Amino acid sequence: MNTLYFTEEHELFRKSFQDFLQKEVVPHIDKWENTGTIERFIWKKFGEMGYFGLNQPEEYGGMNLDIFYTVIFLEELQKINSGGFAAAMWAHAYLAMTHVNKEGDDAIKKKYLTPSIDGDKIGCLCITEPFGGSDVAGMRSTAIKKGDKYILNGSKTFITNGVYSDYLVVAAKTNPDKGNKGMSIFIVDRETPGISASKLDKLGWRASDTAEIAFDDVEIPAENLMGEEGKGFSYIMQHFALERLIMGINAHARAEFALDYTLGYMSEREAFGRTIDKFQALRHSVADMASEIEMNKEFNYSIAKRLDEGQYVVKEASMSKLLSTKMADKVIYDCLQMLGGYGYMEDYPLARMFRDSRLGPIGGGTSEILREIIAKMVIDKKEYKPAAK
Repeated sequence: MNTLYFTEEHELFRKSFQDFLQKEVVPHIDKWENTGTIERFIWKKFGEMGYFGLNQPEEYGGMNLDIFYTVIFLEELQKINSGGFAAAMWAHAYLAMTHVNKEGDDAIKKKYLTPSIDGDKIGCLCITEPFGGSDVAGMRSTAIKKGDKYILNGSKTFITNGVYSDYLVVAAKTNPDKGNKGMSIFIVDRETPGISASKLDKLGWRASDTAEIAFDDVEIPAENLMGEEGKGFSYIMQHFALERLIMGINAHARAEFALDYTLGYMSEREAFGRTIDKFQALRHSVADMASEIEMNKEFNYSIAKRLDEGQYVVKEASMSKLLSTKMADKVIYDCLQMLGGYGYMEDYPLARMFRDSRLGPIGGGTSEILREIIAKMVIDKKEYKPAAK
């Protein structure tokens, strides 16, 4: 246990969450991977255990715990070998719910945040568009005010929980002439007329539903605007730091899981009269992987602590995602190689890990975009300021 960041209470939580996952989730994973549908009962069980409220305010049913409970939640979700299941859980708890908590007013929080914490409502965050990709400022979706409503038109894509969620947190331009200063955030009920979603067929993350969503003259009540009109881009950028750190933490955790599994395999697999963990070439490869995992993990923990203390860590969170996802892909690639032909078989866990991990350098800001953000901060001395609420 790293006592710099984790206490005995943290470790008790880790053990209880591990037990919960093994009992309640793992028996269903293969079914959900095959169907692409996570059954509703598990959301309710997560809610009953308080897992969706770890970092949420107590007045709405949360626990208001420090960020290292979230770190444990993320790490352990990576160690049951379903990137899709993990994504569905954290996209609800840390993408959709973060905006509801930070930008929603009291009425919105009572209507959406409390049931989200309880596992009765599932949320998704709709930012990425088919024509925009990582170019958030180039968003084409519009929400034009008309009386006491906004009329939403446009489309979103690659939205985790985009098919089965109960509400959508949607970014759209309320004043298209103002570019990124004309963007706002809304919360929209799934059953609102004019919303249609189609499920996308993915290489990995097979258990999660990922959608392309169309909005056709969707009427949103004015009170469903979250935060201030025109501040949407700032809100999105503010929360990207958390999302990128989450994906960095996920990466070091799945790499650690892959290596742990591979070490167990190597200790049992024999070739030329001895177990393969006795061959120097393979041992040195393991040494390199273990070192890279540890370096990334320690960095990610330090940035999590700084984020928890209220520091604005856009540059460091971008570095976390950039390097950790690259490292995880390489570790999992090399671990698969250690299993030889068995690594290529779907009956063994490395095949799914290999597919699931590949999204790391793509989702939540591509590595190319992250390099440009880091370059702007390091070379051009650009500062990304937090939004003033």
